[in-house]
Amino acid sequence: MMSTEISGTMLLDPKVLDDPYPFYRQLHSLAPIWEVRGTGVFIVSTFDLVAEAAARVEDFSSNMRCLLYRDENGLPGRFVFGDVGGQALATADPPLHAIHRNAVFPELVAKRMAELEPDIFELAAALVSKALEHGTVEFMTAVGNIVPITMISRLIGFRNSNLDDLWSSAVNGTRLVGGTLSLEKLMETASRGDRVQAWIGDQLSVAKEEPTEEILGAVARATTDGVLSDAEANGVLTILLSAGGETTTSLLGNAVRILAEDPELQEHIRKNLDLVPTFVEEALRLESPFRYMMRSVPKDTVLGDVTIPATSTVLLFWGAANRDATEFERPEQIDLERHIPRRHVAFGRGIHHCVGAPLARIEARNVLTVLLDRTTEISLEPGTSPSWVSSLLVRRHEHLPVRLRAR
Repeated sequence: MMSTEISGTMLLDPKVLDDPYPFYRQLHSLAPIWEVRGTGVFIVSTFDLVAEAAARVEDFSSNMRCLLYRDENGLPGRFVFGDVGGQALATADPPLHAIHRNAVFPELVAKRMAELEPDIFELAAALVSKALEHGTVEFMTAVGNIVPITMISRLIGFRNSNLDDLWSSAVNGTRLVGGTLSLEKLMETASRGDRVQAWIGDQLSVAKEEPTEEILGAVARATTDGVLSDAEANGVLTILLSAGGETTTSLLGNAVRILAEDPELQEHIRKNLDLVPTFVEEALRLESPFRYMMRSVPKDTVLGDVTIPATSTVLLFWGAANRDATEFERPEQIDLERHIPRRHVAFGRGIHHCVGAPLARIEARNVLTVLLDRTTEISLEPGTSPSWVSSLLVRRHEHLPVRLRAR
């Protein structure tokens, strides 16, 4: 169903980015598949249609062929680069995607994640203890940004990591695909040299000479065996770093803000810590860390009752699908008794389901359990408001000032 009742400028309107959920409801009711007129961009917002498109990999390719930007009229523009740059893991289609994924997954990742859980708990405990000494903290810089980038670096097996550099690189990567930069800013950001890319290349070179049993070692062996090119290996590691940092950082901040805004819910979970894993799933559904994933259309196709021309760009709106009232009862409320709490698509769907989802869950479970166990109250700092990163892609707090009352 198409609609002319929705202004194309709503997609990138700063107020809508900060609070997108009334817009999502509008899409659900008026245009489950919405063409942003004159842009070549289509938005898919309902659960069933998002799931269908994610499964139709031949019609909706994961190959990234453009970057979005905000044009002078406030509409989404497309900087199209076609096949330049290659594709890796999340942006690869079959059969290449399976080659990339199988180079390091799933056995090695699952094993490494389980091994890291004691380290995650120890880091969470140390950061929460330090935060409690101050009482009032900016949660993202005190805890939320630190745990994910630290643990994804360890998961991969990087040596002598500069975590500040890795975090900056991860953020820069998602900023490029955030859709809110002007074309000039997009080109400026894209043209900057990223020293982390060269550093990852050096890490791979060392791993080829000194093989390890970690993900870095597995990827290095895949290049030695000719399964991956050096560029593909670098791309796989870069995507893991960026997604592994951003996804869990967003999840942690969103979950803590939800708790801070709902003292009754907070206290209920504090008294029943076995509910933390279910709460994590509801936080993922309610505030999906990645709002969408991009798909390109290689040939004319139809989704629902809408014809989508070849060369179009389709955005599968995970965040909107996760609040679809036809799929979830009380979609805008935390429900700790949902029958299938993991039915959401916050980690994607189909072959591109996020490979780091188990790590994100482990990190969130440990951080939230420690935080709730060691406090009697978590509240927002009076007189200040949480702020969001300006991004169509990422649902992450830039700042989240909170008060913590120690037990």
